[in-house]
Amino acid sequence: MEIEHSKIFSEEEEDQFLKFIDYAKSMLFPCDRNPAESEEEPTDVPGWSWIVKRILKTCVAYPTGVTPAILLTEVFQAWNEKSRDGAPKRQSECMIKLRRKHKRAKLPNTVTIDSIYEKKFLSLNSVIEAVIVEAFILPGTSVLMLTLGDIWSSNTIDLYLHSRFRNIADSNNGILKEGREILLTGCRLRAALGVARLLPSEYLVVLLDEDEDDDAMLIGAQFCSDTFSSISLDAAKEGANYSLYARIEHIGSLETQGTSVIVQKKQITLVDNDDMRLTFILWGEQTAIAHLLSVGSMLAIDKPFIASSIDSSLDACNDICLEYGSATQLYLVPLIQHKERVCVPLTQSHYQGSRLLSASNLTQGPIVSQVTLPCDTQGSIDFKNYPFRTYVVDLRGKMTGISLYGIVREISGNSESRFSLKIEDATGAIWAKLHFIRSWSLGRLGVGHTVYISGLSTTMTRRKRLELIWDENDTEASVINTSCLLAFLNSSCLHRLSRVSDLSLHMSGAQACRVWIDQIEHCHINTRFMHVPCGHLVDLASDGDLECKFCCVICSAEVQRTFHLKITLADDTAKLFAWCVGRTAAELLQITPDEFYELPDEEQIMYPSALGLEKFIVTVVNCGRQQSRIGLAEQDSDMVDWEVTCAMKCE
Repeated sequence: MEIEHSKIFSEEEEDQFLKFIDYAKSMLFPCDRNPAESEEEPTDVPGWSWIVKRILKTCVAYPTGVTPAILLTEVFQAWNEKSRDGAPKRQSECMIKLRRKHKRAKLPNTVTIDSIYEKKFLSLNSVIEAVIVEAFILPGTSVLMLTLGDIWSSNTIDLYLHSRFRNIADSNNGILKEGREILLTGCRLRAALGVARLLPSEYLVVLLDEDEDDDAMLIGAQFCSDTFSSISLDAAKEGANYSLYARIEHIGSLETQGTSVIVQKKQITLVDNDDMRLTFILWGEQTAIAHLLSVGSMLAIDKPFIASSIDSSLDACNDICLEYGSATQLYLVPLIQHKERVCVPLTQSHYQGSRLLSASNLTQGPIVSQVTLPCDTQGSIDFKNYPFRTYVVDLRGKMTGISLYGIVREISGNSESRFSLKIEDATGAIWAKLHFIRSWSLGRLGVGHTVYISGLSTTMTRRKRLELIWDENDTEASVINTSCLLAFLNSSCLHRLSRVSDLSLHMSGAQACRVWIDQIEHCHINTRFMHVPCGHLVDLASDGDLECKFCCVICSAEVQRTFHLKITLADDTAKLFAWCVGRTAAELLQITPDEFYELPDEEQIMYPSALGLEKFIVTVVNCGRQQSRIGLAEQDSDMVDWEVTCAMKCE
């Protein structure tokens, strides 16, 4: 096995795309320190997967080709934009101390105050994680203003405080004073006479710190006397108020209610210290508050509206639920994202030690041995910002945010929205279960194709076998089929041309060749219908409908005419018999399927002889004689080992 892995490692070292990733990282982000020497997360250098994803995104955007300069510029500018909030030019000493203390994860929709000034725009869904720099009364009025800063910005901005928060902004006993952190959403930006200010918003959450004596006393005195079991719906109707403290267990997806009038609803599951659960409901525009909350954090609710579960159209085991009423105020003790020291596997030293991990001269001592990564309350470690490439052999239980670069060896489908891919890299293979929102949405993907998958998590099967899970709903989830990217063929920096005689059925990964169509050898042209979302050929079902066996659906409304082409390609060294479908076949034949279909039968028969000796750069993959367990419509008794996944005419 070691010999086989060494062979595959050797083949991966010839992958021009992987070489360019290493080159881009070394040029733009040279390692001059060992991450293991610092307790801080190395935010000044992007992870391997971030660079890959950014380069592939650029390739998708520029199918006509990219140069090293374009790619390096795109990566550099994107990282600067992403990291712009990491190093403000000037801050007060108070803000610097707060920045050092800050350990919680940034919320998904967070914007910085600096970015508000730069873009002169603020969406209602934006989240502001702010610190009160000053609280004051607007001269000549009774309007209370808060000057806000954040730990990522050098600018501050003023907020008109909503009247519902005046009681906690009292200058003597109020909690909204200098140094207090708050979360804010639903804000509108007002820029008049060159001055930018935030208009009042009802959706403000005050952050508490249990390590601070004043906050700990507030929690104990105000929020720990009431429990969920002590709530009485009758007492609430008579005016009783409650102050509750519970952990956020789940934040549900957005729902709609009503028939004639559509009202949005968000349900949040809370668990108190007695392990009793209640649902906290947000209605309409209130659902924006959910952007301020995070699973695992402790939520303190002062004066919630106590409602009947039946009246709230809630199917729950409890008779009551909580709502965000006109007098309700929210306090949050955010979940502190813990971090773990993760050992860099031997895989990195085996394959990347001389290149990616050469942070310093090897004679100066051992290279990186550990990195620090965040983990959640269940102990799952997030590898989204892992500095190095992750291999199959490195995978363990309780890992999230994984990215893999490898070859598809098998594909199977259980339903219209659930598929499984067997992914192989230089160290082994693993099954990944893909969960789609509705149906397959990744375009054409076949056995032998090289893919980059991000947003993976590990899980154990009932038979204690490790496998991966991928959910399309995850914001980090993506699958990019690099074998079908036209930009690869148009970009000399991303591929290395091989001779046909060098191709072997034992080779892994996509290979680029400069070829022509051999008119004398076999050329079989057939027009079929293709299922557009997946790029696979369809069959005629017994009832006359068109069926996609890959997606397991009847798809008569989502098909288009395409080629199923078997053709002989050649160069000066050898010939190759291959097959292809779709855009690739049309590029090789220099005619569209509809145009070919309209030709008389005799012209269709004679068409291959008119192809000439036009040259193409093509991407070919070894699909083998065993195709996917689904999508067998592309197979017949004359199976072919090579698939042309991409083609481009060249001079």
